[in-house]
Amino acid sequence: MKTKSPFRTGDSVIVKPDIHDPDLGMGIGGWQGIISEVNEAEQLICVDWDSQTLAAMPAAVIDRCEEQGLGWDQMYLGFSDVQTAPRRDTPAQRAQTLARLHAEHQWSHLGVEGAQIQAVIGAVDPDDQWAIYEAWETHLHQVLRFPFEAIVAEAPDRGPLHQGDRMTVQAITDTDDLRGLIVACTHQRHRTHFPLCDLEVLDHRSPNHDPVKIYVVWFANR
Repeated sequence: MKTKSPFRTGDSVIVKPDIHDPDLGMGIGGWQGIISEVNEAEQLICVDWDSQTLAAMPAAVIDRCEEQGLGWDQMYLGFSDVQTAPRRDTPAQRAQTLARLHAEHQWSHLGVEGAQIQAVIGAVDPDDQWAIYEAWETHLHQVLRFPFEAIVAEAPDRGPLHQGDRMTVQAITDTDDLRGLIVACTHQRHRTHFPLCDLEVLDHRSPNHDPVKIYVVWFANR
């Protein structure tokens, strides 16, 4: 016989000692939040972690959840896994903390590459596209050594350049709102301009290879 839930949506609860995350296996005793869903058929509740629990959550745990496609701001638990507790925050405080953490970990799902992207643009307003482009341009000006050889990884449907064409990249010269950073290149003695996001550094051992690759990964996932 199903047990009627002792909880209601909106109740504040704390996880009992010795309870573990069903996906990661780590102890979550003492974590606290607000019930956002009650499923009596499955004997489960959904707990939205409060701002204090979210703020104390290890960054490595959030990164791991992002990489594995798991939610980390809420969790389904059994009726017997929690007990009522005084509420510790407001919805506005939770929303503020959650927004900050989402900004800090928005690239974590990409693993090591995501961490490198975060290092470049993590301090920039994620809604300010031009500021993000400026951060990339500043970073790449610091780490790239011009000129360098590259090949066309993605070619436009029309134009003289084709996938696999080799060119010499001379400098970053412009920014386009749709195509990102634009570089000046030489192809068969002809000077042209091309989006950096569509290029790949020819020498994989070159110190230019990884910074360009990280930019390309970011552009594809932005």
